[in-house]
Amino acid sequence: MKASPDFIKQLELLFEQYEKEVMERQHDGILEEKTVKTYLLHSNNFVRWCRNDFVPGAKKFRKR
Repeated sequence: MKASPDFIKQLELLFEQYEKEVMERQHDGILEEKTVKTYLLHSNNFVRWCRNDFVPGAKKFRKR
């Protein structure tokens, strides 16, 4: 794990708030669906990286 369990818990709570805010922006017509998917995918990958559950570029690295 790259971060402490307490930090991960706080980060997950913040991610939930971020996700709500992004979804509200989509509902209000400010963000398009593709943009929302991109925002949430990459921010979720960061949370996973902090949990040591994600390695950037791992899929491409395995293909070699």
